[in-house]
Amino acid sequence: MSNNQGLERARRYLDQFNLGLEPLEHEKTTKTSAEAAETLNVELGQIAKSILFRCGNKYGLFVAAGDIKINDKKVRALLGGGKTKIAKPEEVIELTGYPVGGVCPFDIDENIPIFLDQSMMRFKTVYTSAGTPHSLLPISPLQLPQVTKGEFVDLEKK
Repeated sequence: MSNNQGLERARRYLDQFNLGLEPLEHEKTTKTSAEAAETLNVELGQIAKSILFRCGNKYGLFVAAGDIKINDKKVRALLGGGKTKIAKPEEVIELTGYPVGGVCPFDIDENIPIFLDQSMMRFKTVYTSAGTPHSLLPISPLQLPQVTKGEFVDLEKK
């Protein structure tokens, strides 16, 4: 999938909600939370990072504020136990259809549960990836469950 295809896929998916959500494209890479925050000149926590984890043969997409560490024990509990690993780049593309650094937390296989960290609720707007390592979607955390079909949980390592 070319960069443009990922972004167009994200746009098509978002259109169905009639929420006026429009991904933003950037010259600079927004592949990491730090790069995205710098590009947008926003707090690191406003970048909603999407990480695909695997426990045994079960996967889950975890979306969290860019300034927190995700607790492996909580991931393991949500996915039903087993050794917790971050999915390999080729698994990410195969399962989500998006490259690492461009994974949208929406329009992915419905067999992959999506978990949203409640720490994002402290912001009026967060920015998720929008299908490419050069695109971001400004969205209210309150809109995330509707668009992602995900559920809010506490993922933070304290």
